[in-house]
Amino acid sequence: MIRTIYRKNGAVCVLNQNLLPHRSEYECLSDYREVVTAIKELKVRGAPLIGVTAAYGIALAMDSCPDDPDQRLLYWEEVIRSFANSRPTAVNLFWAIDRMKQVFELGPDNSADQLRKRLWQEAEQICAEDIQTNLTMGEQGVHVLPDSARVLTICNAGALATCGYGTALGVIRSAHRVKRIEKVWVCETRPVLQGSRLTIWELQQDEIPVSLITDSMAASIMQQGKVDVVVAGADRIAANGDTANKIGTYALAVLAAYHNIPFYIAAPLSTVDMNIKSGQQIPIEERGRDEVRQIGGIYITVPEVEVYNPAFDVTPSKLITGIITEAGVIKPPYIDSLIKVKGK
Repeated sequence: MIRTIYRKNGAVCVLNQNLLPHRSEYECLSDYREVVTAIKELKVRGAPLIGVTAAYGIALAMDSCPDDPDQRLLYWEEVIRSFANSRPTAVNLFWAIDRMKQVFELGPDNSADQLRKRLWQEAEQICAEDIQTNLTMGEQGVHVLPDSARVLTICNAGALATCGYGTALGVIRSAHRVKRIEKVWVCETRPVLQGSRLTIWELQQDEIPVSLITDSMAASIMQQGKVDVVVAGADRIAANGDTANKIGTYALAVLAAYHNIPFYIAAPLSTVDMNIKSGQQIPIEERGRDEVRQIGGIYITVPEVEVYNPAFDVTPSKLITGIITEAGVIKPPYIDSLIKVKGK
């Protein structure tokens, strides 16, 4: 299992995903601000892992918290703001922050040492839960795939996006173990190329048969009858089932609907945000222009050209066949189904 984050000698060590697939290198971060930067700069990415990393970063920050309760509270609020502002779309970030807040609020008058211990315990627990959730989700998702499945996916929703195993790739891994995968088609995922850099690397580690395509080739291979099912991850799911995921996911859903191909989302229940009624309310992060202007630091266009670079798009629930979670495969109508598993 790929290890994406761990604690060592008072630091948070993360696998720098910007260096993959050419180098596998961990960075040990001793200041919480470095953890915030790692999230912003995509050294750490993927909704579940962003949440876990924030939890570790908050615990790390409180290793240096003041002993005075009033000063500690001010410091705490500054730390929480820093992580909350790091990535706006992935709801797992805010879910993990809320978990850490609950620990802090249960014992604000405890000694600083007691608080530090409990925060680290919670961060470790969130990480362990993520791994178990992914394993369970993978088993749930196997049953929606046909035998000898040819699966199309986008971005990276694997071990690199989690604490291990993965969401969409977790389903693929579980299916491969029972010999139900014939091929995985991986969209390169412009502009940051998470598919070609990360997903290909992961699948080759597990010797799962895989072919890389450009994002614009998806329609063609569907037309040729080479795709049986699409499985993608999610960064936030609204109460009605509308789903935000990496830019390009919506296009795949439209294409899948036209070609009568099932389209599934794989995500933990922590990605479901019942406070947001529909996808229209999901905040969509816009990233730097040079992500589109450059590849590997080399300009591929006129350097000063204006660029629009939303990192995510929203797939309407009516295009989603089912949502694979650790509680099972959720089917439409999503408003009723999600209430049953999440509550209002």
